Amino acid sequence: MQGKRERRKLWWAILGSLFVHLVAALSLAAFNRSSSALPDVDERPLELTMMDLAATPPPATPPPNPAYIETDPVKESAEEPEEKTFESNANSRAASNLPATGDAPLPSQEGKDRPFIQMETQQSSLASAGQPAQPTPEPTPPPQPSPTATMVAVETPKPLPSEPPKLTPLPEPSATRDQLAMLTGTPPPALRDPEEAEATPPPEAAPTAPPIVPRPRPERPATAYQPEKQETRIRGSITDRGPTSVNAVGTPLGRYQKAVTDAIGSRWYYYMKSKIDLVSIGTAQIEAEVDQNGKVQKLRVVSNNANEAFANICLQSFQEAQIPPIPPDLVAALPEGRLPVDISFTTYAH
Repeated sequence: MQGKRERRKLWWAILGSLFVHLVAALSLAAFNRSSSALPDVDERPLELTMMDLAATPPPATPPPNPAYIETDPVKESAEEPEEKTFESNANSRAASNLPATGDAPLPSQEGKDRPFIQMETQQSSLASAGQPAQPTPEPTPPPQPSPTATMVAVETPKPLPSEPPKLTPLPEPSATRDQLAMLTGTPPPALRDPEEAEATPPPEAAPTAPPIVPRPRPERPATAYQPEKQETRIRGSITDRGPTSVNAVGTPLGRYQKAVTDAIGSRWYYYMKSKIDLVSIGTAQIEAEVDQNGKVQKLRVVSNNANEAFANICLQSFQEAQIPPIPPDLVAALPEGRLPVDISFTTYAH
């Protein structure tokens, strides 16, 4: 009985398969009959139209924002370069002391391997207001002699003639030893003639040394803030000979960026010089935004591989920086009227 049931199921399966295939074949035949006929081929000759592509202006694309690089005052140029590769606080023209050794639009130079680009070496210094030269003090007059020290010759009256002195009798041999001693004493000095005293000039006073005049202090000129820099190793493509520089154009945004970095950097160097024993070697990357009034907003530490004291100094430099307000003509060009600031602070072992 079980075998018969299995055979019936097999036959029913075969019949169902045949029915499905038959329905599919009939459907395909019906669709092929209802399809429309292919359109006739157009036998007209082809026509070609020549267009002057040079006269058609290309679509306007916004220029990419050039990278910022600071220009040293001694490398500033009065004229803008033909190739505006970088944005800066002042104009400069590309030049290099060494021949081109790479593809970057930078001068070739030897130096230390650093993750940043610096083309000169200098020591850091904080801004100083200076001090004007002090006026020359008036010389002190020499001391005048006191009236009591002035010598005045006074005429002494001549003594009147007196009676001849009486002769004193010699003492007897029985005189005492004290009386002999009085006779053998030193006689008093003889009186001088008043006329001779008038002729004697007064003693000359010793010459007085000239007074010591203090020297005026020289003028101490005012100094501007400058960060510490070290030449980095660069392999660039600039071939013009001269002091190492790049093609950069000075813009209002570049000048304001330099004012912001100088304000933050001067505070950072101030705290680093006073707390250098508390920090460790490393790099801290800080991000923030500067609003229209020059206030720091959204301050945060992106990364830090030094200690916490170093990160606190970097944050304090942002918070206490005297940043000027954003110029009105730059507010509209900045996203939401704010300037993004991204600075990496690094300390190395000397």
